[in-house]
Amino acid sequence: MQAFEIEQLILQQQKESRPYLEFIRQTSMSVGIYRLNAGDVDRQKPHAQDELYYIIQGKGVINVAGDDRSVNPGTLVFVPAKVEHFFHFITEDLITLVFFAPAETGH
Repeated sequence: MQAFEIEQLILQQQKESRPYLEFIRQTSMSVGIYRLNAGDVDRQKPHAQDELYYIIQGKGVINVAGDDRSVNPGTLVFVPAKVEHFFHFITEDLITLVFFAPAETGH
């Protein structure tokens, strides 16, 4: 069994000073914490895997294939593989759980 505490994962991600901290990697899926600070530019490119974002903290907008959607704590956003997407208009530091299925490649 693996068990995690969100607050500890957020602290670890902040300590490592990287926007993305992967903490689960299996063949079938990978999971990480992705953080963007207020005003940041999200430069991610489409991924080869399906993704699910769960917003833990913060406020902003996600653009998926040209459609904007406001996000805040509790929002879930599914992004199909190879679809362009990015966060923008980040008004409060944004912390998300990101689920990739199958596991993200090129990491």
